[in-house]
Amino acid sequence: MNAIILDQIKFKPDFDAISVVLRLRKNSKDEKRLTDLLDQAVCIAKPKGVYAESFIDEIGNDYVIIDGVRLNGKLLPANLRNARRVFPYLATCGTELEEWSAGIAGFLESFWADTIMMFALGSAIDEIDRHLEKHLNPGVRSSMNPGSLEEWSIQEQTGLFRILGDSYSRIGVGLTESFIMSPLKSVSGIFFPSEHSFENCQLCYREKCPGRRALFNASLRDGFFNEQP
Repeated sequence: MNAIILDQIKFKPDFDAISVVLRLRKNSKDEKRLTDLLDQAVCIAKPKGVYAESFIDEIGNDYVIIDGVRLNGKLLPANLRNARRVFPYLATCGTELEEWSAGIAGFLESFWADTIMMFALGSAIDEIDRHLEKHLNPGVRSSMNPGSLEEWSIQEQTGLFRILGDSYSRIGVGLTESFIMSPLKSVSGIFFPSEHSFENCQLCYREKCPGRRALFNASLRDGFFNEQP
């Protein structure tokens, strides 16, 4: 496994998109304050990512083995039953932006800084996806993330870190004993071949999730974990 490090990612935030998320009024004083914060963030931010081309060794009813590492959970075989090649990844907003955010006073601007870090994380994820598309020709794909569903618990994140070797430390990411990543605005997951778009949210019962990207689909969930690999 040769992990690919992406540590020269440019952060070019979409001001209008961030304003919409933050529900700021046009031409308001808040817009000027946000502009100032974004100018600071762009100068400081160094979002980063790492991914690897990996291969499935074995698929069971509630586990898969990838590059010799066992990952437990029913979500994995349900999504990977027809896969041979997958792409574990890790993306982060970067330690630089997290340290900057910690120095911002005031509840409102701290919230804005948190949102800016989320957009920086998004930049890292997008760059991983673009680089993967350009260099490894993965075809149509979806992504799944440990901790998003009970069928692939957050504890299993340690397996992804083992697959990626020491590359996670090279982009400044750590994992606590409670399986929380540092910087907090980081995400791990697996890109996998999929003819149909998959979103963790489609199988998640949690209705009031601020990060929800798709509606819960009860009928999809009912049948999803019943098929055997």
